[in-house]
Amino acid sequence: MRTMPRRIFVGAILAMTLTGCRQQPAPPAGPPPQVAAWRQLSTDVLQDYFRRNPTSATDLGVHTYDDRIEDVSAAAVADELAAARGFLARLATIDPAGLAPADQIDREFLTHVLDASVLQLDVIKPWARDPDTYSSGLTNAAYVMIKRTFAPPDVRMKALTARMKAMPAMLVEARRNLVSPPRVYTEIAIQQLDGNRAFFDTAVVDAFSGVTDAALVADFTQARKAVMQALADYKQWLQKDLLPKSTGDFAYGADTYRRRLAAEEMIDTPLDSLLQMAEADLRKNQQAFAETAHLIDRTKPVATVLATVERDHPASDELLGTTQRELDALASFIRERRIVSVPDAPPVKVKETPPFMRATTSASMDIPGPFETQASEAYYNMTLPDPTWPKADQEAFMGQWYFPAITNVSVHEVWPGHYLQFLYSRQLSSDIRKVFGAATNSEGWAHYAEQMMMDEGFHADNPRYRLAQLQDALLRDARFIVGIRMHTQGMSVKEAETFFEKEAYQSAPVARAESKRGTSDATYGYYTMGKLAIMKLRDDYKAKVGAAYTLQAFHDAFIRCGPIPIPLVRREILR
Repeated sequence: MRTMPRRIFVGAILAMTLTGCRQQPAPPAGPPPQVAAWRQLSTDVLQDYFRRNPTSATDLGVHTYDDRIEDVSAAAVADELAAARGFLARLATIDPAGLAPADQIDREFLTHVLDASVLQLDVIKPWARDPDTYSSGLTNAAYVMIKRTFAPPDVRMKALTARMKAMPAMLVEARRNLVSPPRVYTEIAIQQLDGNRAFFDTAVVDAFSGVTDAALVADFTQARKAVMQALADYKQWLQKDLLPKSTGDFAYGADTYRRRLAAEEMIDTPLDSLLQMAEADLRKNQQAFAETAHLIDRTKPVATVLATVERDHPASDELLGTTQRELDALASFIRERRIVSVPDAPPVKVKETPPFMRATTSASMDIPGPFETQASEAYYNMTLPDPTWPKADQEAFMGQWYFPAITNVSVHEVWPGHYLQFLYSRQLSSDIRKVFGAATNSEGWAHYAEQMMMDEGFHADNPRYRLAQLQDALLRDARFIVGIRMHTQGMSVKEAETFFEKEAYQSAPVARAESKRGTSDATYGYYTMGKLAIMKLRDDYKAKVGAAYTLQAFHDAFIRCGPIPIPLVRREILR
């Protein structure tokens, strides 16, 4: 969720003609000092964010910095950390009592955003520990320039050429910054580098095939080839130099884990209580999963029933088309059943996950920024098996895309999940809420939608669809548990893989990807944390409004708040 900063304009006051000694009226007063300070600070934070994050700015629809790339030098990191602390100090001087209720919530939200930034830069330090931050980061910097036609091809080509010229230097800075990363981080970076390099050799070239300016094409080609060579050199350096030195521990430790949850999600529940919550939800969903499997075939073990259901999947080259057709049925259902109000929307295009995301992502929603005025393309990314894998591994991977599972993931990513959230984000009046967000809200909503849609009757007569919903709920329960155990209790990556397979009924390839993801996305229990919080909020909202309650009214109220932490949503809609 993202935005451009609001600018404050002070209207000029026209001079009045004086008649005789008549006194000129005093100009109208401006906003109160606290309000003016808050508005200026909000603008300064967002402008600073866009300047330091040109790739994100492009993705948001802010095109001021399309010809630039992130400064990843140690000096720039130190300066960003100092800026975040400076903004926090300014925020502390603004008395929330002098602000409107919505601004009070935004002020508290921004405090948490800045706390999280300080924690990332000063404690977690992905810039010093994660080599994939650089190689996949620069690939993404190119991807955002080609995935949408926000400007004519020659204009985007020229800006991307300027970005690519700075990319080799970024990889030089990476060599200076990286110190004893966890081995799994270096392995992930190595795993994705061939895909990153191929992206510049294929997709980047194809995106500008119609540009005929010879000088521009020559400059572009030279810059692109330099990036490809830099990526090849970076991979060699990772393999020969960094991998032997990759002895760091990926685990956060309990204190950092708690601090991240508090900063990003406003969750201060003790970790042992969170773990108990996760384990209880896992057991509840395992029982429901077994009961649902028995509805399909009572004569076979649960795992055998699932394996049989998983074999009914499209061929890998038919997955995208099959998914595209399912989206229409979902959109019709939520409108006919009045699940939630749906704004007018351009269609979503299903496509393959970009190469730099495939190692740790099965599906994702890629939406235009809320301030993008020229391009409306929205992409639903789905990861296909690597064609170089053994056939058995490819088949095991496609098992996750059995037909009911395609539907459940589409609920999460599109209707009424992330795509609907995007449509509402464009209507938000708060720039802060357009730029920043809490995962327990965004991912919690999408995960909540999976169960809610089944509860409201979508494919409810077919237990295979409930099985798919429950399998994904088990996956999110496992993330919740594995994230805490890996980062605070010493669980290994291999032990996490086994947990995903045995406790959440995930295939071996999915279990490997999920375990790797958990080493860096430590708090990825936010799916279940958010879902449970939304269900509790729904109950409380229903009790508050009584006979006036409707599901649509609750959903509309929730999603119109934007992606702020759920404790702030509670404050806003329950008053």
